Amino acid sequence: MNGKATVSIAGFGGSLRRGSYSRKVLEKAASLMPSGSRLVIAEISGIPLFNADLLKEPDNSVLEFKKVIAESDGFLVVTPEYNYSVPGFLKNAIDWASMPDNVFSKKVGAIMSSSTGMIGGARAQYHLRQSFVYLDARIINKPEVIISFVDKKINERGEFSDEGAEKFMKELLANLVNEVRDLRSLHHTV
Repeated sequence: MNGKATVSIAGFGGSLRRGSYSRKVLEKAASLMPSGSRLVIAEISGIPLFNADLLKEPDNSVLEFKKVIAESDGFLVVTPEYNYSVPGFLKNAIDWASMPDNVFSKKVGAIMSSSTGMIGGARAQYHLRQSFVYLDARIINKPEVIISFVDKKINERGEFSDEGAEKFMKELLANLVNEVRDLRSLHHTV
């Protein structure tokens, strides 16, 4: 691949609820991708609970999820916050994708969060960042996209009324794609 090739980002997260605000943020992110890049949404709702006994013959939903991430240049996680942390089903998907072969290793990623509360999922983001340190992924740190009171800022059609959040989303996605392109260039000059 050269620096001009389309950058593919695997996006996942949201909540399992129909009409999930975080899922709408993920879909909005897909529409805000910089030129020459695309967001491929990886489905996690059908992934079974992690069980090491099943690692030799994982469910097709696990295999498909891992494939989307493995074939991407980077990843984006959009999370709500449950009880000051990451939703269990999201952590479960990350656990499956990291074993026995870690598809996050050496990948560049970014995190966004949204919540109906004032903190906007900041604590869930912190926990996710800790997990990705262990998984040897490089997470883009700035700008932080933390959307508080999301139920007041996005409607059923996914339309935002928060220009600040949209601006930060665009900037974070641009930083993510630029980091992928920089790494490509570095690998091609070595």
